[in-house]
Amino acid sequence: MSPNPSPPTLTDASECVFDGRILALAGGVGAARLLRGLVRAVDPTKLDVIVNTGDDRVFYGAFVSPDLDIVTYTLAGAVDMTRGFGLEGDRYDLMDRLEALGHETWFRLGDRDFAHCLHRKLRMDEGVGLAALADELRREHALPCRLLPMTEDPAPTRVQLDDGRDLHFEEYLVRERSPANVSGVDLSAAKAAKPGPGVLDAIANAEVVIVCPSNPIVSIGPILAVPGVREAIEARGVPIVAISPIIGGAPVKGPADHLLRASGCDVSALGVATLYRDWIDGFVFDEVDQVLLPAIEALGLHAIATPSLMKDIGVATALSATAVELALSLRSAEAR
Repeated sequence: MSPNPSPPTLTDASECVFDGRILALAGGVGAARLLRGLVRAVDPTKLDVIVNTGDDRVFYGAFVSPDLDIVTYTLAGAVDMTRGFGLEGDRYDLMDRLEALGHETWFRLGDRDFAHCLHRKLRMDEGVGLAALADELRREHALPCRLLPMTEDPAPTRVQLDDGRDLHFEEYLVRERSPANVSGVDLSAAKAAKPGPGVLDAIANAEVVIVCPSNPIVSIGPILAVPGVREAIEARGVPIVAISPIIGGAPVKGPADHLLRASGCDVSALGVATLYRDWIDGFVFDEVDQVLLPAIEALGLHAIATPSLMKDIGVATALSATAVELALSLRSAEAR
């Protein structure tokens, strides 16, 4: 794995392919890795990112927002790339001591990460909103793009297993280690939530929408489930390009395969394209799945096969540029 890149600055815009306003829909690790390339492929001051909050939960009295934090830490060049979460070089003395005292510590937070999440909870108890706190952290790390929680309302994603258990997504993912016996996913909490501050404004100002290679069911799905969000994106009428999180019939990371199957979707780039077909215009997927291009285009989508395994910042930047350029070509075609 390549070292963490430095935080993006305007000087990184030498490879900029578009300086208009971009909206990205983002989940966790896959989105974070794409975004570190996207902030170098476009003007990062004109990038708004709506982030999934369906994974949020209080642990040990601290409010954890996994997707917001992984996106922020990755863009800041501070993420622990080996673990795939948390802060590089963080210690786990607090978790080790809690475990020694007999507490369950299946959700591990590093000491500095815990301090940030506890700060978030204390500030929220004072009446400060999640969006304002996300922006404080963004500014602390000098990130030029805006990070917008999809909602400030509780919107936990629930996963049902065929043995009758109904689990919070983090229980399913971390404690249970993502078993395959998923029978359903419940987004009802997101469907009852309100869009977070700035979300609808960001959609209204977008000139291009990029759907990051995040889990379609539990990362992108909750964002679209928030009332008014999908409707506003579709009504905006700008090109929407999605990037597949599935390469060669499998997710790069995480349980997308189990969740796609439980939702009746094929675990393939074609399956994701089919799931998204009603609301996107373009689709970018990995070159290893080039054989699927005719079937994806038959869905009515403009598609490109290109290297998409983001093993380094160069691939992430090139992939981001490809997605934006595809969106711009669709916009130009509509204008003719």
